[in-house]
Amino acid sequence: MTGASPEAHRAHQADRADQAIEAVFRIESARIIAGVTRIVRDVGIAEELAQDALVAALEQWPESGVPDKPGAWLMATAKHRAIDLVRRKETYAHKLAEVGRALTETSPPEYSEDPAEDIDDDLLRLIFTACHPVLSTEARAALTLRLLGGLTTQEIARAFLAPEPTVAQRIVRAKRALAKADVPFEVPYGADRAARLASVLEVIYLIFNEGYSATAGDDLVRPALCEDALRLARVLAGLMPKEPEVHGLAALLEFQASRIPARTGPDGEPVLLADQNRTKWNRLLIRRGIEALHRAGHGPYSLQAAIAACHTQAVRYEDTDWATIAALYGRLMALAPSPVIELNRAVAISMSQGPAAALPLVDALADEPALKGYHLLPSVRGDLLQRLGRAAEARVEFERAATQTHNARERDLLLERAARCAPA
Repeated sequence: MTGASPEAHRAHQADRADQAIEAVFRIESARIIAGVTRIVRDVGIAEELAQDALVAALEQWPESGVPDKPGAWLMATAKHRAIDLVRRKETYAHKLAEVGRALTETSPPEYSEDPAEDIDDDLLRLIFTACHPVLSTEARAALTLRLLGGLTTQEIARAFLAPEPTVAQRIVRAKRALAKADVPFEVPYGADRAARLASVLEVIYLIFNEGYSATAGDDLVRPALCEDALRLARVLAGLMPKEPEVHGLAALLEFQASRIPARTGPDGEPVLLADQNRTKWNRLLIRRGIEALHRAGHGPYSLQAAIAACHTQAVRYEDTDWATIAALYGRLMALAPSPVIELNRAVAISMSQGPAAALPLVDALADEPALKGYHLLPSVRGDLLQRLGRAAEARVEFERAATQTHNARERDLLLERAARCAPA
């Protein structure tokens, strides 16, 4: 800023410091909260202390400059404040026993020069805490995005199309529920591990799906939400390299994310799989998905990843190996029975054996309570009827599906398909 006044120069420096603080905190907040939670054993208090460290940075960095290791500075500041808080407690001695001998009455521990030295384990503990089954699915998703995704309450509310006060209350109640249940800050082992891990994977998958095919609103896809879920899946895969289903989920999300650029047209309208421009599919994400799939197992997410891989390996829609996809859905049904999976299996069968072979399978799902109001059931049935030349019946199904979806883009597509079924 040559020729600028000292005041303007200081304002510019302060601006740069604020931008650096915001960027660093977004990247490091999960690790800071995780590290502090190990000391205070309360994610709510840990988040407050992390915010205190952020405020300290906002006050000091514009004057002192951004430190060489800003993440380490924030971590050290938050940890020292956590230790001070513990010391002020009447139960200081008891807390020290819980925290371990790393804390002494005379001097607080120095922050390690290597931030990764013991943080990975803390980050894993934080993931399992935020996704604890004591919380509702909605609360787990919101808290995970808040603590691990670094999203603000406003960003989470916008992502899920929910009122900001509702999301704020959901997060506050989730923290209270964890504290009330005295949920231990630990990675579960033994018989509890599989169930707890399933809860973590479910939350990440739910977050991704809400971004990949929004249940409501004017946009079919919310890529930022997919990116958050994909980043969480990658982090988890790095923290738990020996868990096949973690790699299965990561592979599935990589494959699904690779197709996002082709899923919508210039005006945001949905583009069906058969009509997608496959040159727009992200080949880097597909390669990452294949690498993750090699490390996956034979669980539900791994099988879904294998199905997604079949789609990504087909150069043209006509080249899709529908018979293999139908067989994989059959294995998935045997492992984790679900009417939604059976509906998807019927679609694959319709492509490999013809719509007449699949229609009875779809009709058999008509009275499934889990599919009541599920717009894809009449949508699939409409597609089968249309391919069988039963246009009038197909139109009724597409119109029914349009009334059941809450997503404006999907509704428009279904009504368009219904219109195409009108008699000439």
